[in-house]
Amino acid sequence: MAVDSDYKRAASHSLSPTRSSASGEEERVVHLVKEQPKPSWKSYLWDTFNKSPEERRFLFKLDAVLLTFASLGYFIKYLDQININNAFVSGMKEDLGLFGNELNYMQTCWTVGYVLGEIPSNILLTRVRPSIWIPSCEVTWAVLTILLAKCTTTTQIYVLRFFIGLAESTFYPGMQYIIGSWYRKDELAKRSCIFHASSALGTMFSGYLMAAVYKLNGRNGFHGWQWLFIVDTVISLPIAIAGFFLIPDVPEITRAWYFSPQEVALARKRMELEGRANRAPYTKAKFKKIFSSWHLYLLTALYVFFNNGNGALGQPAMQLWLKSKGYSVTDINTFPTITSAITVVTTLMYAWSSDTIFRGARWPPIIFSGTVLIVVYSSLAVWDIPDGWKWACFFLAGVGGGISGLTFAWAHEICAHDNEERALVTGSMNEMAYVFQAWLPLLIWQQVEAPVYRKGYITMVFVAAAMIATALLIRHLQRRDAARGTRASDEALTREIEGA
Repeated sequence: MAVDSDYKRAASHSLSPTRSSASGEEERVVHLVKEQPKPSWKSYLWDTFNKSPEERRFLFKLDAVLLTFASLGYFIKYLDQININNAFVSGMKEDLGLFGNELNYMQTCWTVGYVLGEIPSNILLTRVRPSIWIPSCEVTWAVLTILLAKCTTTTQIYVLRFFIGLAESTFYPGMQYIIGSWYRKDELAKRSCIFHASSALGTMFSGYLMAAVYKLNGRNGFHGWQWLFIVDTVISLPIAIAGFFLIPDVPEITRAWYFSPQEVALARKRMELEGRANRAPYTKAKFKKIFSSWHLYLLTALYVFFNNGNGALGQPAMQLWLKSKGYSVTDINTFPTITSAITVVTTLMYAWSSDTIFRGARWPPIIFSGTVLIVVYSSLAVWDIPDGWKWACFFLAGVGGGISGLTFAWAHEICAHDNEERALVTGSMNEMAYVFQAWLPLLIWQQVEAPVYRKGYITMVFVAAAMIATALLIRHLQRRDAARGTRASDEALTREIEGA
């Protein structure tokens, strides 16, 4: 509790009219922030319609820069992450003689690198500027991606995939941490989900790109799948470099060139009203508090179930089924993009409904997603079903891919009063999800069992059920803690009145 008090004193100190360097005009802007925006019909369309003109202008700038860069960055991350699947089904398997479980090992090497980097990276982000660390890692993975085009052995691919995963580990949890440092509760789910939806766009574009560059097969001595890695880097590198100039860090240390001093003061006041703590040193007491709370364990479990409960999206399940049915390379790469399109649409539906219809509740879309996945994967586990329903199940699997942003928004709100806990929890959520992803596919998504994958589909049913149960438990504990906090505040107020 002492640490939380320090946060509040530090926040009030930085914004105090007597101690702050902000001018009178800055103070005037700060006081334009509403404690809690009153809902109106316009806010159901987009939350900035419910703000003051000054706050609306600030959010327009923030969205235009931070949200655009985050989405582009995640787009290229997924483009460079998923390309191995598209390359594999587009000639790499035959050219390199990959007829065992080599694809599983390539995915695992990437996952191991990703796992090792996440928590250290998020801890580092609380000590250094994100605008330096994140773009540096983006440039690294973009350069390593083009080297995949020159690989002639599986060992070379395994090594490169490990280091690509290590470099990519900084981006998603890091950008979720930054987004959670700038937006208020009524804004957060939409931004987190829009950011996450760009991964589905990356998956879609990789399929279209593979279908297009396959026409370059044999050009300048490169196969079509090699051209995919080359073009990916050409797309990724400029976006990575732009991060050095566009990432605004976090409000307390921002030096973003596109914000005025008044807007920086506005940003800090907004986070103060949300109870979002500033950065503070790591101490023994802080670590004890973090590791003794349910926040770390249940929020991490929720994301583990989400991330590993969408196995058909992480594996070329539909592609390999289409290949077994004799479809062309173009069809194999383009039909599965419909699943990604469904993920984009449902992601936005989850975000808007959570922020508006459910008034900030994050659990209802999670329950809906899990229920649909139980139906989808139960059907695929049977496998001997009409082809029409099989197509529908592969497409509807995309319904489960859109709740990542909601889980992170929920974590930002639950851990709002401790910046370091928020960074550690969001890093742990993503890292532990990929710890399971490092070994689970080797057991249940074995390449030699494609395209049936019965073990994988049955496992997904139980994982979806576990996700639903975990979400309901988090909802119960969050409400219990809120009630306890209210009682403690009332008791403190009663003691103060009696003492007076």
